[in-house]
Amino acid sequence: MLIKNSKPFNIGALFAMTFLGVLFMIFSPVFQGRNGLEFADENFNKLAKGSSYFIPKVSRSVENVPGTQLNSVISVDKSEDAVNTETILMMAGARVERNDVTLKISGDLSMVLKSALKDADAMYNNDGKAVSGRYGIDEKKALKYWWTALSKIEKQMKKEKNVEMAKLVGEVNKKAVEPAYNFYKVEANKVIDHAGMMTGLLVFYVFYTMWWGYAIFYLFEGLGLTMKKAKVKKEA
Repeated sequence: MLIKNSKPFNIGALFAMTFLGVLFMIFSPVFQGRNGLEFADENFNKLAKGSSYFIPKVSRSVENVPGTQLNSVISVDKSEDAVNTETILMMAGARVERNDVTLKISGDLSMVLKSALKDADAMYNNDGKAVSGRYGIDEKKALKYWWTALSKIEKQMKKEKNVEMAKLVGEVNKKAVEPAYNFYKVEANKVIDHAGMMTGLLVFYVFYTMWWGYAIFYLFEGLGLTMKKAKVKKEA
């Protein structure tokens, strides 16, 4: 018979069955019409967004570089992208010369970055209509054009050893444009306002992982599969 010790095996079987029962519930739409993973993911996204609002801080950095001239030549993938990127840059006060997919950009760097921050702030606050209405372009596409243009401008600045300005452009992209794009239409929550729920989810995750570990441990013990410390051989 496979079962060597019935008591630990029964304990392990009970742990395993209850674990699977809870797992079934987690994957059921019992959390306000969503399953447990969707519910947890949504709430952690809300908390992550609430901790990712760096736009005011980045805006202060941009205010410190008025009059800095931007002179860059970038290339994009498609003519449509070039036309739309030209639109958002010209609306930001830049001068743009377009040749198919290549854009020669000049103007006040701070004005361009302020415009990108303005769009990012609107998107962070889920006001996509403000962005789409400004350019006549889908709001997420507009922010993607900003991200692409700023990434290429940053890369060129680094090649030109303009490290300080490249860092500023990178900060606008990483701390404003990216979070605004990634968290668009997600409600922002502060961690301090949901500390109990977050703590509960983390404690449950640790407890649930240990639950399965003990189930396996007792099942194996019931089958006679145990781990024992090897005896130390004494030298003759």
